[in-house]
Amino acid sequence: MLSAWIADEDIDAVLITGGTGFSGRDSTPEAVRPLFDKDIDGFGELFRALSYQEISSSTIQSRALAGFANNTVIFCMPGSTGACRTAWVGLIKEQLDSSHSPCNFVGVLNVSREQNH
Repeated sequence: MLSAWIADEDIDAVLITGGTGFSGRDSTPEAVRPLFDKDIDGFGELFRALSYQEISSSTIQSRALAGFANNTVIFCMPGSTGACRTAWVGLIKEQLDSSHSPCNFVGVLNVSREQNH
């Protein structure tokens, strides 16, 4: 399904929840990272910094990540509602808002789309 969303020119962003921990069935980073054309290293770093304020050192068990694949930005977050709220409110919402300054991913997505047409 993710590959279809990445290929769809009408989809600019995908938010994935769950599978970013260390249990045996947590394999989101391994499944998604190979699809990335570019990693957004700061997403995981900032997510864990924000999360640390809420859950202390337990945030070290998060392998949250983000990147671009075929001009689609993909955010992978832990599956808990609290973690999703932290990621959305603290990072993603602003980066998907074209009015956010000094920069946001909307500008990157639009430039990439124009270059491919």
